[in-house]
Amino acid sequence: TAGVATASDGSDDLEQKIAATVAAHPVVVYSKSRCGYSARTKSLFDSLGVEYHAVELDKAADGAAMQTALARLTKQRTVPNVFVRGSHLGGNDATQAAALSGELQKMLGLTS
Repeated sequence: TAGVATASDGSDDLEQKIAATVAAHPVVVYSKSRCGYSARTKSLFDSLGVEYHAVELDKAADGAAMQTALARLTKQRTVPNVFVRGSHLGGNDATQAAALSGELQKMLGLTS
């Protein structure tokens, strides 16, 4: 039908997969294994003693399509793409800034 978008490209399935992953883990980092910004974000969570679920888009069979789906969902095309307790936080800069201000620790329930 004209004007009706269909998800023949599997994008709805990927968006559901992303939503399920974000719901299943307190912290999710969509990253690429050789990305310096992604490494800094993961190091930050390590330094806070916070476990995170990393999805390495460059190693996933559907990684490129997943990155496109993430861009649709978050309006962010770059990695890392960070979610905390179901909410999209942003990339490395936003994550580092949230840690510096103490907001990240509050989101994680590490401080009141």
